[in-house]
Amino acid sequence: MKKPMTYKDAGVDIDAADQLVQHIRPLARSTFRKEVLTEIGGFGSAVAIDRDRFPDPLLVASTDGVGTKLRIAFELDRHDTIGIDLVAMSANDVLVMGAEPLFFLDYFATGKLKPDVARRVLSGIAEGCRMAGCALVGGETAEMPSFYGEGEYELAGFCVGLVNRDRVIDGKSIRPGDKLLGLASSGLHSNGYSLVRKLFSAERGYSLDKPVPGGGISLGEELLRPTRIYVRSVLALLSRIPVHGLVHITGGGFIENIPRILPPGMQAVLQLGRWPVPDVFRWIETEGKLPLEEMLRTFNYGIGMVLVLQSEHAEEALRVLREAGEAVYPLGDIAPREPGQPPVVW
Repeated sequence: MKKPMTYKDAGVDIDAADQLVQHIRPLARSTFRKEVLTEIGGFGSAVAIDRDRFPDPLLVASTDGVGTKLRIAFELDRHDTIGIDLVAMSANDVLVMGAEPLFFLDYFATGKLKPDVARRVLSGIAEGCRMAGCALVGGETAEMPSFYGEGEYELAGFCVGLVNRDRVIDGKSIRPGDKLLGLASSGLHSNGYSLVRKLFSAERGYSLDKPVPGGGISLGEELLRPTRIYVRSVLALLSRIPVHGLVHITGGGFIENIPRILPPGMQAVLQLGRWPVPDVFRWIETEGKLPLEEMLRTFNYGIGMVLVLQSEHAEEALRVLREAGEAVYPLGDIAPREPGQPPVVW
């Protein structure tokens, strides 16, 4: 007779997954807002809309991952901050429409569940949610034997925010003469890692414990710096000053992302040298012999978010953002765009 089999024999440990859920529950609860109506562990999550604050609400949704930055976490066995990156990618995207992130869900998949690794990842997600002011209301943990390599996992997230219809920021009000302000990034954030990993590979004589020039830290530590979350500071600004456009500088850098909000006939004129470019970007630029245009279309180059607003509001915006803890710099202006000209010039 054949031996009876269980799901655990096939490589899926339901007990370990259940224990993980028990660990997640207090982490998630620490992020809850008053609008959350259900506990972690149900089939779905119910979240109310505060109609006093949002009488004419629109939902704004975004989903994303962290790309091959995960490889750095695998190689260093450091998983505490990658969850912050995950939240940042979607929460910052929701923010650019003027929306306040309301709730977040995650998807964590691995070949063999390692509870300690999963707990560290999910602790980072909860921390990111606290930083963004959104509730972690649920998610999915999938154990899929033979689907991922040893010690590997996949990570994705989904954020929903709220904005009143009359407060939506969509770039349609951008006009010539508007000013562009840039909020400093914390480093590479979560983009360009396929190029960075190829550039700083072992085959080229590099290792993750190699010091970064001028940084006082290792290459691995630099590459794992978590993405900055701009939600609280930008929402504070939006409550005081009208903003015509917001851009999250992610994959595609300045060149691909700024045009996404520009109305027809508008051009962003950037003035290079207005902001300090972190050493890691200079190092990448030098080591890879990358032209400036490649840097500006691949990386954030030291600026994680761009704001477009009327010139008369620029000085006050600089003050408000700096008081909120941001390093913020004037980047340039909006100008009329002539036929045949690119949407972003410098």
